[in-house]
Amino acid sequence: MIASFSRLSLLWKILLSTSVAITVLFALTGWIVLRNAVQTTTSTMEDEVGASIQAYQSLWKERAELLASVSLILSRMSDVRSAFGTKDPATISDTASELWKKLSIKDAAFSVTDAAGKVIVSVGVMPVAEQDVRIAAARFPEQVSGFLVHGGHLYHTVFTPVYLEDVPQNVLVTGYDVDSRVARQLKADTGGSELLFIADGQPIASSLSPEAARLVASGLPARPTVDPVKAGGIEYAARPTQLLDIQGKPIGDLWILRSFAAASERLAALRRNIILLWLMAVAASLGITYALARRIVEPLKELDRAAAEVARQNYGHRVKVVSQDELGRLARTFNAMCASIQQARQELIRQERISTIGRLSSSIVHDLRNPLAAVYGGAEMLVDAELTPPQVKRLAANIYRASRRIQELLQDLLNVSRGSARGAEVCKLREVAAAGCESLLASAEAQHVEVQIGIPDDIELPLERNRMERVFSNLVGNALEMMPEGGQIQISAAAQNGFVVADVRDTGPGIAPEIRGSLFEPFVSAGKKNGLGLGLALSRQTVLDHGGDMWAEFEPGHGACFRLRLPVAEEVGRTSRSARVL
Repeated sequence: MIASFSRLSLLWKILLSTSVAITVLFALTGWIVLRNAVQTTTSTMEDEVGASIQAYQSLWKERAELLASVSLILSRMSDVRSAFGTKDPATISDTASELWKKLSIKDAAFSVTDAAGKVIVSVGVMPVAEQDVRIAAARFPEQVSGFLVHGGHLYHTVFTPVYLEDVPQNVLVTGYDVDSRVARQLKADTGGSELLFIADGQPIASSLSPEAARLVASGLPARPTVDPVKAGGIEYAARPTQLLDIQGKPIGDLWILRSFAAASERLAALRRNIILLWLMAVAASLGITYALARRIVEPLKELDRAAAEVARQNYGHRVKVVSQDELGRLARTFNAMCASIQQARQELIRQERISTIGRLSSSIVHDLRNPLAAVYGGAEMLVDAELTPPQVKRLAANIYRASRRIQELLQDLLNVSRGSARGAEVCKLREVAAAGCESLLASAEAQHVEVQIGIPDDIELPLERNRMERVFSNLVGNALEMMPEGGQIQISAAAQNGFVVADVRDTGPGIAPEIRGSLFEPFVSAGKKNGLGLGLALSRQTVLDHGGDMWAEFEPGHGACFRLRLPVAEEVGRTSRSARVL
């Protein structure tokens, strides 16, 4: 289950990393595209507004020049000068009206005033104030043009003086009423830009609707700016140009506006298209990534299962090779590794068996040498010497103990090899320890080693007597080998929490540091002249078989101390029942 979650985690990590990478890539790409599109659109709008201003100025200049040219021609015509010379209003009106109608200038108005500014005749609707005529007269004989505001209307006018005998007799006033119709015409002629004429802070004429014109006028900045102007929820690129009156003073502004609405719609469509393409690309890439990830993960899953089989020591398991790519080469390498491990393990087992047989044979010879020597020596003395009955009896007892010892050693080896054990019997631990040390007392006395058994007589345990005697014999024998110059061996025991803990402590040099970590493993020994290190391994196994444990405590400068923990009868019963249940 954990391996499955790990594989799913790997797959999702691959998918997630791919999704994040694609998302970031497309987000950056979309941001760059949109940013460039906005910059391009803004620049284009600015260029269009600038072009509209130039177109407006050109058109308005053309209209002004047309009015000026017509007015100048009229002022110099002989018929006009003759009619104006009569100073008869009727004659002047008839002549001027007839000529103006023949010229037929679209949307233009025409008025004739006397030198004081009083209107004589007027064709079209264009109010002329005497004050305006007097202001323009200050610049005669030049023609004077400019914007005028009368009654909430904006007019573009041209004042042309008519001279008789170098004296200004009359003034021709021509011009246009700048209204919404003119603004819409200019919009059409300037490429679709919106126009808004503002005077005294109020919209006078506009190509926009009246409501939109008021909203835009209220949102226009006090000073020209390159930033977009927002009014009525719509952004405009806006540029102003001043409207000058006949004195050359600003009378208002003409704002040329270019709406961002169409561009915003195109940008929104571009944004939607980018998002749609992004979603499609993410879906496609995730699909491809999922397929590739499965192609990678499935062989890895197979390798994971194979590794689990190898961990269970099934070295014969092989991975199916289904491709010639890197994963296929990995599978072949894994199979070769398993075959190599299997072959090496078989060879190791073979060599270990041969080595174990040799070591075990040497250990058996070593363990049997002493009791066989006792039997041989006792038998030789019985044959060659004249002995008294007590001596014969003593030799016979030694021969009996030695032969019994040989039988016990052989039985212990047989039990270890078969994994069997004899039935336990309740024994006094002091008697078991004493019996294990009995055969070594002579050697201890010869080495000046004092063996003290301080186990209370009342400690009784269910034990396999012969095997436990062998445990104490091994521990005491090892201690004797480490103390050739004499010393002391103390065997003690005490009850602790339902267990009996026995200590075998000596005053020798202690346990070598290099074997402390592997002290109870087979064939481990250090500082011993005889033996191959099976005694402690067999002894600990004996204690484990009794439901207890055995370990060594390292006390620098205090020799070696081996501690045995053995359960009392109730604990042994529970352990045995648990073993039967398992």
